Amino acid sequence: MSSSSGQRSGGLLAVHAHPDDETLATGSLLATWAAAGRPVTLVTCTRGERGEVIGAALAHLEGDGPALAAHRETELAAATAALGVTDHHLLDTLPGWTGGRLEDSGMAWADEGRRAVAAPDAVAAGTAFSVRPLDELAAPLAALLLDRRPDVVVTYEPGGGYGHPDHVRAHEVAHRAVELAALAGEPYEVPVVLWAAQGRTRAQAARRALRAVGADLGGLTAPADDDVFASVVVPDDEIALEVDVAPVRDAVLAALRAHATQVQGVEPVEGDAALVGRYALSLGLAEPVLPVEQYRVAVPDGLRGAREPLPDLGWPAGVRPVA
Repeated sequence: MSSSSGQRSGGLLAVHAHPDDETLATGSLLATWAAAGRPVTLVTCTRGERGEVIGAALAHLEGDGPALAAHRETELAAATAALGVTDHHLLDTLPGWTGGRLEDSGMAWADEGRRAVAAPDAVAAGTAFSVRPLDELAAPLAALLLDRRPDVVVTYEPGGGYGHPDHVRAHEVAHRAVELAALAGEPYEVPVVLWAAQGRTRAQAARRALRAVGADLGGLTAPADDDVFASVVVPDDEIALEVDVAPVRDAVLAALRAHATQVQGVEPVEGDAALVGRYALSLGLAEPVLPVEQYRVAVPDGLRGAREPLPDLGWPAGVRPVA
């Protein structure tokens, strides 16, 4: 039951589009929050049934939506266990949801794989998460917010990190749910809303470090020698919060390995100030695990600008606002 006082619980609630996103975008924050003994709730909006599949052993799952969805649920369970997250929900299983099963909308890679956009024919009309009515999707999440009373809600920035239509919709759903909870007519202290991000300086340094590894990338393709980044990368002065990755790195890498249909080449990196690990998605392009996981504070209408101040929430050790 929700608290009549409307007070926050000290908890964190993350809203993600597919299994694997919780680790790729926010794994260190989730693991750090959980390790501090604070409540962590994860809501996953779809089962990722239209995802690409890595490796011959599981290749038969690609294109078989129900089978891939079932398998990715097991991967998600293993990943959340590695991160220490025990309160996990699929959006279409929350109380109050009556719209049937929510499905992955699909996407297409573009720009040589450095960012993703939705192909016009990639949406499964009617059942896809990205095309369902916003308030219909947000209402059960708002009820969960009223019950859990988190200090912090975390999701993607308005561009969905790299353009996936389900990431964009998850961002919209998270924000609308916070609005609906505040309009529900009972005392409610609105949480801080964070967007997963990477500061440009760190992103550039990590890309250079991965290129320097060269042949030691284990068959992965080194990042391009350019300054093209997805929307998750922002000017440094927009970063408002950082999470130390080192204390939870092993948990994050274990969670990445749990998503074996989606993530490959997961390895720690030692002795490099620019990265503490690396991995790749289906295209085989090397991606860094940065030494800090970074976040922006939500700003009205997604407008870009200098970072917003953060309240003193008594952040867990390893989680620090940027001065």
